[in-house]
Amino acid sequence: MNRMEKTDPLDSSGYIKRELYIRKIRPFMNREIIKILTGIRRCGKSVLLKLIQEELREQGIDRSRIIAMNFDTFENENAGNRTAESCYREIKKQAQAAGGRIYLFLDEIQELEGWEKLANSCLTELNADLYLSGSNAKMLSGEYSSALSGRYVLFRIYPFSFDEAASALSKAGTSLPPPEMFDRYLVYGGMPFVYQLPFDDIAIKQYLGDIADAIILKDISARYRIRDIGELKRLILFLCANTGCPFSAQSIRKYLKNEKRNLSWETVNNYIEYCKNAFLLLPAPQEDAAGKKILKTNGKIYLTDHGIREALFGHNQRDIQQVLENIVYLELLRRDYTVTIGRIGDREIDFIAKKNNEKIYLQVSYLLASPETVDRELVDREFASLAMVQDNYPKYVLSLDEFDLSRNGIRHLNIRDFLSLPPERL
Repeated sequence: MNRMEKTDPLDSSGYIKRELYIRKIRPFMNREIIKILTGIRRCGKSVLLKLIQEELREQGIDRSRIIAMNFDTFENENAGNRTAESCYREIKKQAQAAGGRIYLFLDEIQELEGWEKLANSCLTELNADLYLSGSNAKMLSGEYSSALSGRYVLFRIYPFSFDEAASALSKAGTSLPPPEMFDRYLVYGGMPFVYQLPFDDIAIKQYLGDIADAIILKDISARYRIRDIGELKRLILFLCANTGCPFSAQSIRKYLKNEKRNLSWETVNNYIEYCKNAFLLLPAPQEDAAGKKILKTNGKIYLTDHGIREALFGHNQRDIQQVLENIVYLELLRRDYTVTIGRIGDREIDFIAKKNNEKIYLQVSYLLASPETVDRELVDREFASLAMVQDNYPKYVLSLDEFDLSRNGIRHLNIRDFLSLPPERL
């Protein structure tokens, strides 16, 4: 291992392979384009960089050609490598020693001032196959994007899917029946390290709470110089409580009035934007399914990890309908769909998901039946919105029911089964 590479308590054999992402990255490996991995703190970006390194070594790349730096630790500061210029000098020195192509991995690069110039210089002046990771969506805005001159490809990394969480738990030595596994996933979400603490509920909640604190204090408050952290936390708690609910200026104003808070609407908008930049919040705009246009009101906000909702607000099991929607929304994003909330007449379609020339419609419900009887009124309501859509694209009703209620060309699936479908089966 190169001396600049950060060691890890687990070697690469301790990780699940996350083939969904490796498959996307693989065509760009060993090519002169910057590969950038972005996503919420602790979602597994660093591990993916290690998995890429492992794949390169399997292709015959010698370890001496692999250089890795992590800018979210003291390691590079102690080594005198905290400036872009000194980093570049050290990388160039090692590239010259290698005598050929190097494979460069720069983790949490947004922590390094001038990182974009460093990346650009490594790409244009060194024979480097370059990989970056970052936890801030703004890192590719404005002048940063211009500095890279479009010579990058972006990969959005999310916490574990349900299948990945089950695989990680199994790799840690524990397997659960799918319903029990889903119950844990529903509460604790998909942050990878959670599944190395499979049954220590206190430790899991502390870990997720610490991640939330780091995002709020470091990725939001410190970065944007927010003085009243308490006001920010109150707004985040409100958004956690209202995950998957229609979101509007009026609802925020009503909440602030009840709390006797005096935040301007501009400040509220800024706080929400900062949370989005830190990948804590995911907006879902609303679309008129009949008119095919994006509406300006009543979108929704979801969380990048519903386990963080449990840590901050709790009640994931009580608010199961909201959390199920969050899980499905995130899975669609994970599979590279562009997702909107649908509106047709006075009815809502939970999700309209588009990719290339494909489109699918989805309704999400907790249960459509009890052990004794099917709730016909609820079934009619959940299927009715989809039945109003006059096209031939696939339509799904998803719930936790264990039997099939498909009808009239609308497919009913258990949510667990839907989450486990291979991408080509949607």
